[in-house]
Parts: sequence; C-alpha cells; structure tokens
Amino acid sequence: MTALLIFSAEVEAARRDGRPLVALESTIITHGMPWPQNRDTARKVEQVIRDAGAVPATMAVMNGAIRMGLDAETLDALAQAEGVLKLSRADIAAALASGATGATTVAGTMICARLAGIEVFATGGIGGVHRGAETSFDISADLRELSETPVTVVAAGAKAILDLPKTLEVLETLGVPVIGYRTDRLPAFWSAASEHPVPLRMDSAGEIAAAHRMRYRIGLPGGQLVTNPIPADAEIPAAEIDPIIVQALAEAEAQGIAAKEVTPFLLQRIFELTNGRSLEANIALVKNNARLAAEIAVELAKDASGGRT
Repeated sequence: MTALLIFSAEVEAARRDGRPLVALESTIITHGMPWPQNRDTARKVEQVIRDAGAVPATMAVMNGAIRMGLDAETLDALAQAEGVLKLSRADIAAALASGATGATTVAGTMICARLAGIEVFATGGIGGVHRGAETSFDISADLRELSETPVTVVAAGAKAILDLPKTLEVLETLGVPVIGYRTDRLPAFWSAASEHPVPLRMDSAGEIAAAHRMRYRIGLPGGQLVTNPIPADAEIPAAEIDPIIVQALAEAEAQGIAAKEVTPFLLQRIFELTNGRSLEANIALVKNNARLAAEIAVELAKDASGGRT
C-alpha cells in the first residue's frame, strides 16, 4: 500500500508531528476553472487551511500513485494537464493500474482521505440526485460514499443544480447525518438557504468533532455531511439563480447531454448566464468550507492528543 501513496513533504511532516490535516479534492482544479485561475484558487484555498491551524492535503492520482498533498511543481503540472480523468469509486483503481492522471471527486477524495488517515474533507458542494432522476436514475456516488467512508465532509450543501429534497431523502435512507452549521435550513450552494429544513444543527466545530468521534465509538459506519452556508456577501439569492438553473437544464436536455457530462455543462452555462458571478461565489464558498474544515480538524487533533495543541 505504501508504494501507492505519495505524501508531500508538508503532509508527511504533519503526519509525523500529529498535526491536523484537511483533505481537498482536485476536480475543481482540472474541471472547475481555466489556467491559471485554477492553480491560484487552489493555492488560496490551501492557505486558508494553513491560516486556520491545519495542513492541506490536495488529492490526485498521477503515475500510478495517489498524491497526498501537491507541491508547487506538481500542482502546476496538474492544473495545466489535458485529458485528466474524473475519479470516483468506480474509476480510481483502474486509473492507478493504468498510470493515468486523474482528479478526485468527492467520493474519490473520501476514499483517498481514509487511506491517509485524514478525517476531514472540504469541498464546494456534493453530488446528489439529479433532477429528473425518476426517469434517468442519475444519482451521484457521493451519497453512498458518505454512508460508508468515515470522513466528515464540509460542503455548501449539494450543488443547486440537483434535486435537493430527493438528495436529502437518499441521505436519510443511507443513514448519513446532515448537519447544518449555524443554520436550520439546508444551504443551496450559491444561495445561503433553501426552503428545506436541515435534519441536525450544530453551532461549533467542537460539536461537529465530538459527533464524528461518537460515531466511531458506537461503531457506526460512514461519515458526516456538514452543510455550511455561503457567506452573505458572496451569495446569489435563490430567486435570481433558480431561473438560470432551469434554463441551463433545459439547454442540456435539448442538446442530449447526459451522464458525467451534465454537471460540467451546467456549471459552465450558469457561469456564462451569471457573467461569472457563479464562479466567484463558488470560490468564496470553497474558502469558507476550508476554514470550517480546518477548525474541525484542529478540534479532532486536540481530542486525539488529550487536549494538547
């Protein structure tokens, strides 16, 4: 197993010293925005985690190994690479075996985090049940991964292009705790709140860390989903973004776009229709999630060290 895992010097030092670590996905780098904005955003998100007292570990598959943390040279190479695969549970082993370059999705990053012993992961928004899934049955692997892999995931809810009530229903069926951070309503990615109540509410990183530990103590599998509202000064209100989402969905259907191509198409089209505001909001919410994830990781590290920092 050790031959499959390559730790950056920063991550290796944190592991050796027992310092808190936060996992980060890499699809936002390879599929989320153009060069060099993708690299610059990744660096800013990593710095947010450092400033909050933890160490970032951005995950990617390269040359037959899982990279746990990307140094500057490796990050630059990944950010400029072409033909990068999006890796979830179904793809990651094949990509490792073939030596392909792949960016980890939410599910893929959770798997990598578990292998590295990292308990907290910050992302933008999770995948979920796609609108119209009653006919297409398009449901993200992220949901089942949350029920099986013991990682606390901090996100601004599920992506707003999805069917939020059905996504909540599936998470409930799978036994995944959905925690609203200082909110009673489910965040809707670009919007701070939806009309849907969140099942659980916690108001501190310490509470979330304690719940994470308790799941392990009583033998429950899987992780937690912490839904963290986008900062108020960055959000796009639901009344404004919802008609744009509906338009983008109609265009995707008209063009016959399906499966893994749906989400990238919708995000790009919404970016165009909002004149770039959706990407600005996305960056703000990812940084906000990274900050909270670092705070949770710090609390978990205190617990592991008996309260020492």
